[in-house]
Parts: sequence; structure tokens; C-alpha cells
Amino acid sequence: MAKNLGQQAVVYMPKGSAVERLENIRNLGAVAEITEFNYDDTVRFAKSQSEANGWILVQDTSWPGYEEIPGLVMQGYMTMALEAVQALGETVPTHIFLQAGVGAMPGALTGFFSHYYGDKKPTIIYVEPDKANCVFQTAKANDGTLHAVTGDLDSMMAGLCCGEVCTIAWEQIRQFGDYCVSCDDKVAADGMRVLGNPLAGDAQVISGESGAVTTGLVYRLMADADKAHMRSELGLNEESVVLCISTEGDTDKANYRRIVWDGASGLRK
Repeated sequence: MAKNLGQQAVVYMPKGSAVERLENIRNLGAVAEITEFNYDDTVRFAKSQSEANGWILVQDTSWPGYEEIPGLVMQGYMTMALEAVQALGETVPTHIFLQAGVGAMPGALTGFFSHYYGDKKPTIIYVEPDKANCVFQTAKANDGTLHAVTGDLDSMMAGLCCGEVCTIAWEQIRQFGDYCVSCDDKVAADGMRVLGNPLAGDAQVISGESGAVTTGLVYRLMADADKAHMRSELGLNEESVVLCISTEGDTDKANYRRIVWDGASGLRK
């Protein structure tokens, strides 16, 4: 949550944010601090501070009356989708797994991929922490209302610990998305290890917790015998072409080592 302060940004981060991430933001020249609030209450705090100080709120959560800037942020996210299809060339993915958060990134990419592939649109699956699964809960209720998740939202997938769905993103998810999956931190840990320790001939990807959860889910779906019903439902098999997008590196290096080197499987202690 950042505000334009002349040539300087003021950034508020929710409680539980890694100190390393805080310092990295400060090193870029921003004034940054970790609040005592969860993500959504931090957004509200940032909004109140921007109003009190005449700042510009830059945030990808939207609500009635605050939609232009989140819309621009979502347009920016589409760059990732364009780069992906350019890299894929003639290859068309059958499945795309997207991490959710407030939904702005997956909403934007869902709109792009749906338009780009048209009748060949891949099956699109959204992945969230089970402690912050507002997109999952909204889709599950299917009652025309956005459903929030409250509390500490205590997952190590810090970038996805969001309890309220972006209103403009939900429209894309609702219209063109296919499935939502809620999972625990162990899935993200699996993804970090798989990407960091690839099979011979595959490129290594150093991916953080929020970036690796989709790969972790695909790995678990394909490797676990008890996930056969989910594979069948999703249409996943040896012929599938799966696209996952890692959205962060090892921005919390201590936790990355704890997961990948030491074999830990969940929330930071």
C-alpha cells in the first residue's frame, strides 16, 4: 500500500511481513513500516492516511469509488500474460494455475488468456492459502456476494494473505475462471523445493512462498494417489500442458533456506 509523496513513496505492510522484505523496500528509497493490522485492515489504514495527508493511494484492492488505479494495476499485470504467450509460441496450455491474493493478478490474467485463446481457452484454476481463501469462499457460496475472510490470515504465503476480493477482478474470475483450490503451507513448500531442485535438463527457479504454491499444487495433484478424483475433475493427465507463473523470488531468504535446505514445511516460527 503506497502513496506518492513527491518523489518518495510511503509503504505500509501488514503484520507478519518479513523484516527482509521491509528492508528491501526501504533500500529502494521508500518510507516503509509494518503495521499491527492484517492485510485488509492495513489497506484501510493506508486509505485513511492518504486522505489525511493528500497522498495518492496505489493499491490493487478495489471498492466502489476506487477502481481506476486498481484497473491500471491490473492492466500492468497483463504484461506477464503477454510475455508468457510469446514464450509459448504455438504451444497452447491446457491448464493455467494462478495464485489469487485479492484476485487482481489472476483476474487480469484470466481476462487476457480468455480473450487471447478464445475457443481454446485453457482451464483456469485459482490457488490460495487455506487461511486467506476469500476467492475460494466467494466461489463456493456462489450467491452473488463477495465473502471476506477475517483474522490473522497466518500463512507463510505472505503475498497471498488477503481476506477481501478485488471487486473488478472478481468479474473476470466469475465469468471466465473454472476452479478454486484452497491449500496449506506444505503445498507451497513442496513447490519451492521442486522449482529449486529440478530434474536434469530443466532450469532451476528460485521461487518464494507465494510464487511457488501453484507448482506445489500441480506436483501434489500428479504425485498423490489420493488426488485421482481431482486430476479427473480437472482433466489433468500426461498429455496436459500446464502453465504456472512464479511471482516472487526468495524475498525472505531465511525462510527460503528453512524450507528448501532444512526441509521445513510450513509457517515461519
